Amino acid sequence: MDPTTIGAIGFVVVLLLLVLRVPIGFALAAVATICVFLVYAWRPGRAFNFDRGINPTLSLVHSNAFDFLHSYSLSMVPMFIAAGHIAYHARITTDIYNAMRIWMASVPGGLAIASLFGCGGFSAITGSSMACASSMGRICVPEMLRWGYKPSLAGSTVAMGGTLGALIPPSILFVLYALFTEQSVSRLFLAGIIPGLLSLAGYIITVMIWVRMNPAVAPKVEMTFTGREKLRAVLIAWPAAALMTIIIGGIYGGIFTATEAAAVSLGFALTFGIVSRRLTWAAIIDSFVITAKSSAALFFIAVGAKIFVSLVSLTGVTQAFVDLIQSSNLAQWQVLTCIVLLYLVLGVFLDPIGTMLLTLPFVIPLVEGYGLDLVWFGVIVVKLLEIGLVTPPMGLNVFVVASVAGKEVDATTTFKGVARFLTGDLVVLALLVAFPILSLFVPNSMN
Repeated sequence: MDPTTIGAIGFVVVLLLLVLRVPIGFALAAVATICVFLVYAWRPGRAFNFDRGINPTLSLVHSNAFDFLHSYSLSMVPMFIAAGHIAYHARITTDIYNAMRIWMASVPGGLAIASLFGCGGFSAITGSSMACASSMGRICVPEMLRWGYKPSLAGSTVAMGGTLGALIPPSILFVLYALFTEQSVSRLFLAGIIPGLLSLAGYIITVMIWVRMNPAVAPKVEMTFTGREKLRAVLIAWPAAALMTIIIGGIYGGIFTATEAAAVSLGFALTFGIVSRRLTWAAIIDSFVITAKSSAALFFIAVGAKIFVSLVSLTGVTQAFVDLIQSSNLAQWQVLTCIVLLYLVLGVFLDPIGTMLLTLPFVIPLVEGYGLDLVWFGVIVVKLLEIGLVTPPMGLNVFVVASVAGKEVDATTTFKGVARFLTGDLVVLALLVAFPILSLFVPNSMN
């Protein structure tokens, strides 16, 4: 059987399985392994031979899994996840929100804006969008509801703020993108800084416009704080600032690699939590148990994707796809538009990691063929995946917020609020596509 045909069929089958909500790791690993076996056992013009296919298949699966799991860069993933959970239990992330809540008390929609800043700060420590939405949803949404904020604003603010974990370094999506495209994790982290801040600014502007047009969604909070109280709130939040400096400043200054920054930030969060007596042994154990489960799930998905990439390379389906696109004589902007639309459509049905790992083997050779910068393109991909996190019907962040915020904030109500933010997201996306320097300025200036 023709290898290219096997590869194409495998891609379609994986896509169908993901739409049917089969776990992505199982879908990628199982389909890729079976298709690799068929390539070796059913050579073109020759009869099917089971014995001819089994040994090469087992060798390929074993070598891909072993080599990938022993990647040095992959070790930062569990450390960043653990640092985020430790920081949450040590109330480091809560201090960011409390500080901004005090400073924004007199601003219309101030609690919502403080929630966005809190999500941004949480994202700069943990790198996980759904962890951010879950943790901040428990803190921020009840506070906004207590002061009379409408559920649509309260829920959508945290759901959108959670997406900042995909862009603001450290980002798990950037780590996976770097591993599968052989790009520098440090450069990708730095490339996400300005786009992440632009996204945060877009969300804040959306809140301000929403509240100005309809003041009832965010009643004025009758809280006043003295300058001393505001200063004290900022000083209490110093551990969060220290963690951000370690991660972003350390990488930018060339002091740490991304992996070293992960280790140092975990050590700092753990030490601060123990010394300040904010951490209990139960919280530490719980953080590491959750980290182990999350890391194992991510690693299984990544290994399945690695085997799938080998299948795509083995069958030549990628080259066939690239040749087809290039033969159509599409201009660069037309190809980029098609890629953006592809990710927007897939983001409606698939989770971000599934969307990225399924498409990268096909779009990266195409992007390289047009001479586009892969670090810049990584920012575009992650921004598109970020939009998918809040787009119905999948909208993982929306369902995470709905699950932790109580009965008043359901998914439907949150989706209605999210719709107001998506316009700003699309404007930021257009700016990032039109002006690559927004993504590349910081990494290009790195020492």
